[in-house]
Amino acid sequence: MKRILILLLVITGLYIVFNQSVHFNLFGSNSNNSNTDKQAAISKNTRMLAIDVSSGNTTIIPEDRKDLKAVYSGKQLLTVKEDGDTVKVTLKSKGFNWFDWSSFSEKSKLTIYIPKDYQRNMSIDLGSGNIYFSGESKNKPVKLEELTINIGSGNMKLKNLNVKQFDHGGGSGNVDIDSLKTKTGTFDIASGNLDIKHYTGAINAEIASGRLTIQLDKLIDSIKMDVSSGNAELDLPDKADFTLNGHVSSGNISCDFPLTTKDLNKKSIKGAHGSGKYQIKLDVSSGNIRIH
Repeated sequence: MKRILILLLVITGLYIVFNQSVHFNLFGSNSNNSNTDKQAAISKNTRMLAIDVSSGNTTIIPEDRKDLKAVYSGKQLLTVKEDGDTVKVTLKSKGFNWFDWSSFSEKSKLTIYIPKDYQRNMSIDLGSGNIYFSGESKNKPVKLEELTINIGSGNMKLKNLNVKQFDHGGGSGNVDIDSLKTKTGTFDIASGNLDIKHYTGAINAEIASGRLTIQLDKLIDSIKMDVSSGNAELDLPDKADFTLNGHVSSGNISCDFPLTTKDLNKKSIKGAHGSGKYQIKLDVSSGNIRIH
């Protein structure tokens, strides 16, 4: 029995040493680090840029160019391909590995260069790690028809965006957005955190147990929020014109604005501010919503 156990330990040790020699150079050299440069054509027929990253640090940069270029330094597998009207960029681990430290390596870096005049659709899926995507400035934002983001447990920072439709699906990760203008924003938050500054557009949000904070530069459309056990905060302009209709089961809705025709009890809050032009409908099970 002891011989079998010793044999298993020796085999396991040899496997680990052989397997990890791909990832680490025992003499201090980092020559095993993979550097990859891949490109794909962007044409008038390209309708979608689909980016799927499992981990690592990713930066998306719009610039003067006609194609998409992905530059990667790390030990995961980068794939860039055209699939019909979609250009797909995928970064995944290289198969099964008992000790795949590449997912945790700070050296894992992906930079994606896209044409700054591309204005159709984009989807971004992040497992863990970090993604940064920004337009040149608030006055020169990235313009898209539709932007869909899905985040597992990583961190995503988006800045200077102007999109017709924005869809957010969040697990337990964190998303920070600075300057987002959209016709309609849809937010589905499980247990993560979403913080938005300088937002303009309609809002349709469902929050399970996470946190949503939105600061609006201007109220120009309706807002609808359904909170199960999470927390939501709306920072509205002082001169916002809205009619508030909120229902509470066991949570709380608070509003710092002075409301006319105010109807307040333990289960609901109703009233208007300014002309009352835009509808704000809130439904809280056991969470909290604050309007200020």
